[in-house]
Amino acid sequence: MKELRFSERRKVFKSTSLLELTPISKVGHEINTEGLVTILFPKFKSARLNSFIFARKSPFIRLNLDEIGSESWLLIDGKRNVDEIAQKLTEKFGDKVHPASERLGKFLSQLYNNKYISFTELLKKE
Repeated sequence: MKELRFSERRKVFKSTSLLELTPISKVGHEINTEGLVTILFPKFKSARLNSFIFARKSPFIRLNLDEIGSESWLLIDGKRNVDEIAQKLTEKFGDKVHPASERLGKFLSQLYNNKYISFTELLKKE
């Protein structure tokens, strides 16, 4: 699946609320022994180039998430919308994450801008 062009994405963003969008991860992750997530983003798009240049080093940029970020990341499954994820976070963390929808919206915006996630509404089938 491929993402929509800029003008098409803009129409989707203008016509819907962030809370109605369904995030989906575009990169892998690892979970450490403490249950915290590390997002793995490839340094280069080409797997061949990654394996050639980084034969002994990690071909990934690692982004370590805190407890709330880790839980948010694990709830991103392409089925739950942002509002449902915010409700789950509120159930688990209570006032620690208040206001959940605003905090989650900022977090997801950063992930989207860095191309770690997309939204199912922005993907078109080929």
